[in-house]
Amino acid sequence: MNNVSIMGRLTRDAELRQTQNGKFVCSFTIAVDREFKKDKTDFIDIVTWEKKAEFVSKYFHKGDMVAVKGSLQTDTYEDKNGVKRTSYSIKADGVYFCGSKKSENPATPNVAFTDEIDDSDELPF
Repeated sequence: MNNVSIMGRLTRDAELRQTQNGKFVCSFTIAVDREFKKDKTDFIDIVTWEKKAEFVSKYFHKGDMVAVKGSLQTDTYEDKNGVKRTSYSIKADGVYFCGSKKSENPATPNVAFTDEIDDSDELPF
């Protein structure tokens, strides 16, 4: 069984490309905070294909919180120095909105404070 469910924020806008065969592929990276080490973040590469790829590239943008459901894929390759490397990514079967973009200017509560004191003698008792 190879099932992955993960939630994080897009680190950049999703990139849509078309293969030589005419298929659409979309790749993006999400930043996922570790549950037990709040100061640690993992950056996970995500790939999705065809209609999902077009949808993601159109509606998902940098900073959006998303949930991804799919399978883990590995790819081995040789780098420019001839060293064998392995990369990991998630082939997304589903990508879902999970909330609004992180605000750069956190909203301030709409509460008014005043130093004025009501000194009227009209007390109800």
